[in-house]
Amino acid sequence: MELWYTENHTQNVRFSIKVEKQLVSVKSQFQRIDVFESYEFGKVLVLDGYLMLTEKDEFIYHEMLTHVPMAVNPDAKNVLVIGAGDGGIIRELTRYQSIEKIDMAEIDKLVVDVCREYIPQTASKLDDPRVNIYYEDGLKFVRSKQNEYDLIIVDSTDPFGPGEDLFTKEFYGNCYKALKEGGILVNQHESPYYPNDALAMQKAHKRIKSIFPVSMVYQAHIPTYPSGHWLFGFASKGLDPISDLKEERWNSLGIRTRYYNTQLHRGCFALPNYVKELLENA
Repeated sequence: MELWYTENHTQNVRFSIKVEKQLVSVKSQFQRIDVFESYEFGKVLVLDGYLMLTEKDEFIYHEMLTHVPMAVNPDAKNVLVIGAGDGGIIRELTRYQSIEKIDMAEIDKLVVDVCREYIPQTASKLDDPRVNIYYEDGLKFVRSKQNEYDLIIVDSTDPFGPGEDLFTKEFYGNCYKALKEGGILVNQHESPYYPNDALAMQKAHKRIKSIFPVSMVYQAHIPTYPSGHWLFGFASKGLDPISDLKEERWNSLGIRTRYYNTQLHRGCFALPNYVKELLENA
């Protein structure tokens, strides 16, 4: 008998991966957590039926959320990561010796426990001494912070269920207050391709733009995400992701990446016309 994991991208589109076996299926107080072993993509993490990452292409997502802001401000020392229970963002951040503190606010401890056991590829650096894990709601966590972080990375699930609060105007406003003067906020910004995803992306962009003086969108190709066309948000109190790129400085660090480079950094902010129109009409 063949086993397949299938995700509905829309009512009319499904995406399927052939599965060798199911490694774990548990239910936390927030969501159902599944890990599959697949033939093509290695281990696959699924939350409430939605694919979060695969071992084969997770590096694209995690590199683009981490190295884009770090190349704009390589002096960032205090970082807050919201969500990111799989540990991939933490893994990338720990490659910077200059970072002194990484706070991680993840609402679901069971996601972290499952990833530690079954997906060490992403969870391998969660025990770095600079990492402090807080198992609480990211919205509540950031609410009490002021002028504390150089960088906030929001690695949330989609804007429903446990991740819903991380797409609100209140949340983005609290992030603004929690950032220092040169602070940067980056977040996963959904896909622009299917109508429902595009609407969520527009709402997020509109809310961030109403709070941050610099608010831009960049893109990457992630094969296992809906449509493969994925967006990220870059917001700051003043730093521009292109004109303030510290290209030589970042390249001198010698960080070996599989997707990100500083040429791609400049190019990923050049968006297709249909995405530009969606953002203008947000």
